[in-house]
Amino acid sequence: MTTEAPLDEIDRRIVLATQSGLPLEPQPYLAVARQVGVSAEEVMTRMRRMLETGMIRRIGAVPNHYALGYKANGMTVWDVPDEKVDELGERVGALDFVSHCYHRPRHLPDWPYNFFAMVHGHDKPEVEAQVRQIAELLGEADCGHEILYSTRILKKTGLRIG
Repeated sequence: MTTEAPLDEIDRRIVLATQSGLPLEPQPYLAVARQVGVSAEEVMTRMRRMLETGMIRRIGAVPNHYALGYKANGMTVWDVPDEKVDELGERVGALDFVSHCYHRPRHLPDWPYNFFAMVHGHDKPEVEAQVRQIAELLGEADCGHEILYSTRILKKTGLRIG
């Protein structure tokens, strides 16, 4: 973290108001502003500063795929040539059913996989069809893969202050 200054009282109120997520309404920053007692522009300026200085890491949506009807969520693990991970990651990450993908080290001989991509489907056949699409996209670079299905939702929260 590369903060320039500690949180002041307004920053602290903004963090407290948003630590469980932005309000689910058309103008979430305006709702936070009303709660905190400043303008929406002030909220956005302060959040941008907190982001730029490293006080907060990111502002983004964290969907609950189960609540959205996606009951089969699978982390796909792939064995691809290391020198192609960046190129393939760009292509796989652009697929609308992939929420995120990344490079991870292999742990040979037991774990040959170095490329991970999280896919979401309403059921396992849908996920399996998506995995076939990824395999086609990877072509000869696919040296083996597996699907590791989620069995529960893990904590999806950010900064917490009391």
